[in-house]
Amino acid sequence: MKHILGFSCFVLLGLAVTGCEKKPVAAAGAGMQAMPVQTVTVAFQPVAQSSEYVATIKSRRSATLLPQVSGLVTKILVRSGDHVKAGALLMEIDPHLQMATVDSARATERQKKALYDYNAVEVERQHKLFEAGVTSRDAYDQAEQSFGNTKADYQSAVELRKAQEEQLAYYSIRAPFDGVVGDIPVHVGDFASPMNSPATVLTTVDESKDLEAYIYIPTERAGQVRLGLDVELMDDSGKLLDKTKIDFLSPQVESTLQGILVKAPVQASPELLRNAQMIKARVIWSTTPMAVIPVLAVTRQGGQSFVFVAQGQGGHFMARQVSVTLGDTVGNSYSITSGLNAGDRVVVSSTQYLVNGMPVMPLPGA
Repeated sequence: MKHILGFSCFVLLGLAVTGCEKKPVAAAGAGMQAMPVQTVTVAFQPVAQSSEYVATIKSRRSATLLPQVSGLVTKILVRSGDHVKAGALLMEIDPHLQMATVDSARATERQKKALYDYNAVEVERQHKLFEAGVTSRDAYDQAEQSFGNTKADYQSAVELRKAQEEQLAYYSIRAPFDGVVGDIPVHVGDFASPMNSPATVLTTVDESKDLEAYIYIPTERAGQVRLGLDVELMDDSGKLLDKTKIDFLSPQVESTLQGILVKAPVQASPELLRNAQMIKARVIWSTTPMAVIPVLAVTRQGGQSFVFVAQGQGGHFMARQVSVTLGDTVGNSYSITSGLNAGDRVVVSSTQYLVNGMPVMPLPGA
């Protein structure tokens, strides 16, 4: 009997001890303090739906200067990057042989001109003698034939001289329009010829205005691309250089790139953009109202993006973890395509310390 009473007391004592151990845990849970956090209230704002591509800047007027005659380069009067006016002399190819040919053509022309002038006088004289009955018809006809022959010879000599002078002009390489001199791959003493394969490139001249951005849009976007779409041009760091619109849409697909060429005029100064420069181009397809939240509010777990929303109930708030789908970045913020509603209070501070259901206290003004 004593053993039974002792065992009963032991059991009662154990239950009493167990009950005492549970009370502090419950008290701790009830007394957990809310963590102060900063929040932002979700509001929808227009967000551009866009795609980013590589664009090439090209001048509407760009000339590659090739030799039209053969010879040694004897003078280079400009440097790469020089601004030149239309007609400015850029370089010369040795013209001495052609100058001799021109001098010979001019001498031949003078000779033909002298004979032509003589026969012009002679035919007039024979005409007067024939009218006076002093000379025969045959003599007059012969004088006319000689005049006609020398006239044709003289005109031929004039055209030959002009052609040789035009050929001489090809030895002087001049700017076709106002622009900027590009690379000059040749040097004084190099032999330049149009017969080379590939042809010798002397230099290029690019007009420093009327630039265009060439962008190739993938064919899967063919149904969306259209004239008037907004385009933002940016440098490698993402700095905005120019805002423009598509004003040309190719009716064909470029076979090598399998893309559709579009062009957009560039208004940025030549100091920012130059011919053949490659930059980033963001084509904006549409603008849609979306939630936008700071980047710091987003956490990632297992490849999924989450935010904490301060959810209120009975004057108290707790952190509720919400899965979100991210859209494009907008400055230092993310656009959210799904997961949030207007008016949600998203936590933007101390997110690394939060767990789902944890009490939080939005700070005043947050």
